Amino acid sequence: MTRTEKAFRACGFAAIAAFGLSVAFAAEGFAQSAKPATPTPKTDAKPGAAPAPKPAGAAPAGQAAAGEENKSSWVKLCEKAPSLADENKDGKADGKELKVCLTHHERIDGNTGLVLVSAALRQVEGQPKEALMIMVPLGMALPPGAQVKVDENEPIKLVYTLCHASGCTAEAEASKEVVDQIKKGKQLVVAAINLAGKPIGFPVPLGGFGPAYEGPPVDNAKYKEARIGLMRAIRDRQVELQKKSREEAAQKKIDAVKDPAAAAVTPAPKKP
Repeated sequence: MTRTEKAFRACGFAAIAAFGLSVAFAAEGFAQSAKPATPTPKTDAKPGAAPAPKPAGAAPAGQAAAGEENKSSWVKLCEKAPSLADENKDGKADGKELKVCLTHHERIDGNTGLVLVSAALRQVEGQPKEALMIMVPLGMALPPGAQVKVDENEPIKLVYTLCHASGCTAEAEASKEVVDQIKKGKQLVVAAINLAGKPIGFPVPLGGFGPAYEGPPVDNAKYKEARIGLMRAIRDRQVELQKKSREEAAQKKIDAVKDPAAAAVTPAPKKP
């Protein structure tokens, strides 16, 4: 991997974090045995055949952060990144900057603020190749890699490239065929293997991807501000839940003092 590629890869991870963001198994068996990350009603449909129900308490970050519940949860973010020439052995920037864009979806747990799954397509100015990137929670087995399946298309293998506090990221080259699949698809399922060796599926809706991918990027400053508001709302929710829990515990103590006989009643031991 060239220094330039490393720089753009790092930039992609930084953008997702700031704004949001092998031993192989048989492709068919891996995709069919992957289970949703959250409980869903049993159906006869194959994995990836139809959109999965939205996990309780989860929110698409792009949609919620923008405060526009009726719009797509896919968001396009762009920023300038330094280009490092391969001949520059001391690692200094050569003065050039190229635009790096991420069209990404992020699903956040509405109770904890943790990212449940993230998916993105990365475009680098002047480079014909694009990259498909996904991020899953920590606790996944790294050697098997991950897979992405768009509707009933063949699974795409991804290799883990980085783990950080928010999760682990895997990526693969995204050909024009892959990009077209995502544009036309209804659902993308990210499949990973946990440490127990069991496959887990993370559904990602594809509605609105095409317009976001082909359209202009959102204003980074406004998006970041809105996302901070989303995190603040989640934090306030956590505080409220903790307060409610303490109040319920205190009420139980008060009830026990008012009626000590009831609080002291315990089932009589059974005779042998």
